[in-house]
Amino acid sequence: MIQGGDPTGSGTGGPGYETHDTVSANAKYTHGFVAMAKTATEPAGTAGSQFFVVTSSDAGLTPDYAIVGKVTSGLDVVDRIGKLGNASERPTRAVVISKAKVETS
Repeated sequence: MIQGGDPTGSGTGGPGYETHDTVSANAKYTHGFVAMAKTATEPAGTAGSQFFVVTSSDAGLTPDYAIVGKVTSGLDVVDRIGKLGNASERPTRAVVISKAKVETS
């Protein structure tokens, strides 16, 4: 998976506030799904500014993360970004999202 949204760039930063959402007990985190990240000690559904996009067929996560959407166009770009990590799962170069389109249904 790829993760973003840390305003400090350190991987541990947040916006200074939390949101709390109900997470479905049968939530699945599959290829292209976008969900809010949280620390291991925060309750299910807790979020700040960090998010992740799943790049595998199934991330194998417990249903603790609020799903906010799914990539419907540009999944090939998500997959290319996902391949930029090294063995320690750190990015090998910076990636900046310059444009995104959000649609509601």
